Amino acid sequence: MGKKRVPDVYRAPFPLYSIKVDPKTGLVITAGGGGASKTGIRNAVHFLDLQLVGEHQYSASLLHCHDTDTRATMNMAVGDGVIAAGQDGTCSLMRFQLCTQTDGSKAAAKEGGNSVLQGSARRRAGKGDKGGQDGAAASGDLSNIKNETTRISVTGLAEVQSDLNPQDPLQKVVRFSPDLSLLLTGGTDGHIRVWEFPSLKKKFDFKAHEGEIEDLDMSPGKKHLVTVGRDFACSVWSGNQLAMSLKWHETLPQMAEKTYRYMACRFGKVEDQKEALRCYTVQIPHKRDRRPPPCYLTKWDGKNFLPMLTAPCGTEVISSLAVSDSGTFLGLGTVTGSVAIYISFSLQKLYYVQESHGIVVTDLAFLPDSFKGKNINGSNEKAMLSVAVDSRCQVHAVPNRSKSSEHTKTTCHNSKPSKSTFVPLFCPPGSFPIWLVLFCCGLMVVGVIFLLQYLFPGFI
Repeated sequence: MGKKRVPDVYRAPFPLYSIKVDPKTGLVITAGGGGASKTGIRNAVHFLDLQLVGEHQYSASLLHCHDTDTRATMNMAVGDGVIAAGQDGTCSLMRFQLCTQTDGSKAAAKEGGNSVLQGSARRRAGKGDKGGQDGAAASGDLSNIKNETTRISVTGLAEVQSDLNPQDPLQKVVRFSPDLSLLLTGGTDGHIRVWEFPSLKKKFDFKAHEGEIEDLDMSPGKKHLVTVGRDFACSVWSGNQLAMSLKWHETLPQMAEKTYRYMACRFGKVEDQKEALRCYTVQIPHKRDRRPPPCYLTKWDGKNFLPMLTAPCGTEVISSLAVSDSGTFLGLGTVTGSVAIYISFSLQKLYYVQESHGIVVTDLAFLPDSFKGKNINGSNEKAMLSVAVDSRCQVHAVPNRSKSSEHTKTTCHNSKPSKSTFVPLFCPPGSFPIWLVLFCCGLMVVGVIFLLQYLFPGFI
């Protein structure tokens, strides 16, 4: 039997590199493509309508396909109806608008060369399906195209040069600041560029790392910017001034300094602690051995950047990191297609599916607690979207632990988790192993005998 996989909620006709959820409209936005090569693989941004079907299952419908010509979107950020898309060495900004049936009729015409699409024929995905709106079925395996009057208009706003590498310019990462007043980019030239948004007036341009920028994130209040490079460094900046460099290896005394490099960084809230803040980093081996060493997760205090906890997170090389809105969960994707969800407090694995995707997981996005006035998580404690180069989009749901006693019992009795596993944080009452119950009963009997012997000498 093959490896168990999470069912696909959507499959695009091109490799997928990024996915985001817009909490205002409830749209799931995913993007990718084949690049400038003449392979016939298109480049586009897809707008999906995600629906909860039953208590735990999801389905996705394609609402709109926005073609990006010869440039694939490798990374993107979404904020206040604007997409900032990394395409080669530029950051392309596009405004999208969800139109209702009443005011959508006027938007049906083309705007600035960008079409507005209305879903027409609703159909179920299936292999061998060759037709499709906007060529969306070119891969032969697609999700539903929804039959409703919802229209989405996409209009190009501006472009900025975000990477100036003379050899092969490429934007590696883009973020909006939490208050959406800044746009931040990093690329292969090692520079961090910061623009005021929406004016796009450049505020900072500084050399942050020797070599490529891998990741960056800005704290709430814009006090700190954390950047990760391929030069083994994870740096904390105040404006464009270096405040400190993080030294995760000092949390493990036996760890040599340059055996690992940082791969990702994210800020996260602390549930029920309004003033608290955490920063999470992922470290991966610099070189792969025949017996692969583990990757590591490190949790830092997000204000003074003192290390709080470091934990191994498996031997599969991590490719992507996400933090839930509440800060309670961390999502990890690997180069071998596996997906995991961790508890941020203890860095304990809660959910894991081995090789759920066929190849590298390129991006992850947690679903918000609610959007469009609906509870999108259903009976699940949390759900997370994943996309990969295999063109698939999946939803990974963590069952509500208070309502999953039967599943928890099975897991507590099984010492070796399966390849698709929900790992509980504790075993609830009624799920203790039988040997433990018998052992406790035996101790009680022995204790009673000793007590009687003490009270009534000669009892035995």
